[in-house]
Amino acid sequence: MESQKPMAPKPAAATATAKVKKEEKISNIRGIRNAFVVILCCAVAAVLIFLFGMGAPGNFEGGTTDGHPLNLAGTVYKGGFIVPILMTLLLTVIVLSIERWIAISSASGKGNTAKFVADIKADLAANKIDAAMDRCRKQKGSVASVVYNTLVRYKEMDANDQLSKEQKLTVLRNEVEEATALEMPGLSQNLPILATLTTLGTLVGLLGTVMGMIKSFQALAASGSPDSTELSTGISEALVNTAFGIATGAFAVISYNFFTNKIDNLTYAIDEIGFSIVATFAATHK
Repeated sequence: MESQKPMAPKPAAATATAKVKKEEKISNIRGIRNAFVVILCCAVAAVLIFLFGMGAPGNFEGGTTDGHPLNLAGTVYKGGFIVPILMTLLLTVIVLSIERWIAISSASGKGNTAKFVADIKADLAANKIDAAMDRCRKQKGSVASVVYNTLVRYKEMDANDQLSKEQKLTVLRNEVEEATALEMPGLSQNLPILATLTTLGTLVGLLGTVMGMIKSFQALAASGSPDSTELSTGISEALVNTAFGIATGAFAVISYNFFTNKIDNLTYAIDEIGFSIVATFAATHK
């Protein structure tokens, strides 16, 4: 009988990975997953407002949309079919901004994030791991979630006597990275749409402006005296679309930059605490 060859030992890194159990983690951040539904609902609302609100007979002389507008709503209606498109973009920016405000506010947790970071670092310096974990349960939010998951792994590594110190530090670093990567998509969700609308709103407004000016020049080029109604309609369309485009682009830029700054602050807090946890473990373990 042939003698069986002994199996080659597994590399130390593979053994270390196998011995560290990975439980499934789920992000606590909630938000609107399908932005297309938001855009569709905003489009329906914009069309209804345009047709039945701004296009109401009472907004025009003679009770018809062919008459001269009597108020601002009637003037906006004269902006043409580009107006409901711009209204759709503006409503989308508003709705997604509110959605991001709610999501990022919940991700920030309870209380001040800077104070939470300072308290966690103080607990780590005093080796009060359980107290730090309790603080995370009370704080909640993305920063607390990342810290809590890392501290769970910290205690596991503290009780593990089979891995080397460098392997344990690698596990902790990987835990920080994985927990952070789990939270980031929920924080930045729908922000690319806001970034797109910063440019798209301005471009669509510019398109409406050009179309309005074309109508104005057509009225001026008519034989005989220019049609004052057509001329005023073209100018109204140009100005209304310009205003809507600028408002949409400006609001989208402000919203995008505001929430990006909020996310950066949370990311900095996570990086700071993650570094502190790894540094504390390195300093207190041989």
